[in-house]
Amino acid sequence: MTTQANAATLSAGTEQKAKLGLGSIWQKYGTLGILILLVVISSALSPQFFLTRDNLVQVLLQSSVMILLACGVFFTILIAGIDLSVGSMLALTGMVSAQLTVAGMPFWLAILLGGVLLGAMLGAINGVLVNVTQLHPFIITLGTMAIYRGLTLIISDARSVFGFDPRFSDIVAGHILGIPVPVLIAVVVSGFLYFLARFTKLGRNIYALGGNAQAAWFSGINIKLHTLMVFIISGVCAGVAGVVTVARTGAAEPNAGTGFETFAIASAIIGGTSFFGGRGAVTGVVVGGLIIGVINNILNIMNVQSYYQQIVMGALIIGAVTADKLFGRKK
Repeated sequence: MTTQANAATLSAGTEQKAKLGLGSIWQKYGTLGILILLVVISSALSPQFFLTRDNLVQVLLQSSVMILLACGVFFTILIAGIDLSVGSMLALTGMVSAQLTVAGMPFWLAILLGGVLLGAMLGAINGVLVNVTQLHPFIITLGTMAIYRGLTLIISDARSVFGFDPRFSDIVAGHILGIPVPVLIAVVVSGFLYFLARFTKLGRNIYALGGNAQAAWFSGINIKLHTLMVFIISGVCAGVAGVVTVARTGAAEPNAGTGFETFAIASAIIGGTSFFGGRGAVTGVVVGGLIIGVINNILNIMNVQSYYQQIVMGALIIGAVTADKLFGRKK
């Protein structure tokens, strides 16, 4: 009996090590492997178009807004939360920025006030509501998603806003050394947030909070403050994305960003961020955003209707969370 028990224990231990090994490989290389596989498949499906310089630049350009949103959502998922309001915040901040510019405010000040500052305020409202009500962020941001969208429709009278200072688009949506400015903005923001998450006390505390909130509290981490901070970060990212969207399209649309929360969450989860909190990296989120961009691009090249793109995104979210549950390291 003892020999059988020892054999069973050894077998269970070997199985657990194999599982942890698969989890480690998935976390390190899974997302990058998916991106490489998609590029190979896309190149095979459309060899004369996909790998052209113009198309690759377009993929990066289309991915820039999604990467900005996903980087903000990443921090909320890192504490085992979520932010469903990022699409609505994108619309509201973009609309206010455009209206301020049309009203005569210098475009750079409109960007700072209507985009960055307003985004931070909207994110702070989410964080305060989560802290005060003690409800899950899913419930709070589901509500504010509707509220922020409604405010966008009210202040715009459900109409597009255009005719603002052309320098708004020329600078924010222009090019520097042939590289689209929205891509550079996404690189700078994601680079800053990577540094914040990896090399600052705030970042370490956010990871600790997501890993074990009770242990974080016993360690002296201010849970409410850090919860507030992650939603402010998400709001600022959405505000920057709103400004970039308006600059790219040349108009502020009241329905801009509708459904973008799904793509942002998909980018974060596909990028290796654990839906259960405490694990993930900004670099993975960026790769996840590029995966979304490549998928959308090749589906567009193949003239696949956008409805199917949503099906693909939903399937990818389920697959990524399932992989995290099966192969992810246990906390």
